[in-house]
Amino acid sequence: MRTAILTDVHANIEALAACIAAAEREKVDRFVCLGDTVGYGANPNEACDLIRARCEFAVLGNHDAAVAGRMDYSYYYAAAREVLDWTALHLSPENMAWLRTLPYTRPEGRVLWGHASPRDPAAFEYVFALEQAEDLVLRTPGDLPHLTFIGHSHLQRAFQLLPTVKDVFDERLRIEEGNKYLCSIGSCGQPRDYDPRACYGIWDDKDKVVEFRRVPYDAEKTARKILEAGLSHHFARRLLHGV
Repeated sequence: MRTAILTDVHANIEALAACIAAAEREKVDRFVCLGDTVGYGANPNEACDLIRARCEFAVLGNHDAAVAGRMDYSYYYAAAREVLDWTALHLSPENMAWLRTLPYTRPEGRVLWGHASPRDPAAFEYVFALEQAEDLVLRTPGDLPHLTFIGHSHLQRAFQLLPTVKDVFDERLRIEEGNKYLCSIGSCGQPRDYDPRACYGIWDDKDKVVEFRRVPYDAEKTARKILEAGLSHHFARRLLHGV
């Protein structure tokens, strides 16, 4: 089965539509979403509607949790709090109810799907550097899954966790028996690696291969919508530069 992985859409319907169209051209069998469907962008309902319609399942991201009243976000910086408040006011009752039911993780055989570090999913810890991957292995009680998929960092990164912790820089990663891996898929709606193209991934569980993908989309259109909604220009500007 070929699974298209979406994450960190952040209410960017243009990026989401572009990723879905690209994945469909690659003949994927299903879509899944790893959280943060809302936040930052101006189309939260459209993004939720499309994720709900197309994804076999979704998990909870920290922005989803904040909007749905499932976490305290008073420590977020002012512009982030404002867009979360705006999103909560504009979200439909159906989409709000959906966010309130999302699980933190979704185990599926030897694969774990989640938004952030699997050590404590409700804490939404980041794993985007080698040191954090090493800390994950050292401080996680019990056994880590064979393969973990996350979002949250907005970066396309992969780590081999066992037998030794190391970076994996391949855009096409073969998952080997006996090793353990964590793959961060990157953000569909707000990449932060100085490449504004939208991110998604594909997991082929027959060939045991993870592939990282990038897709161009109309970021200027998305940015204009953010400004027209009265949201922070910071969220509009960063889309154009991938930061």
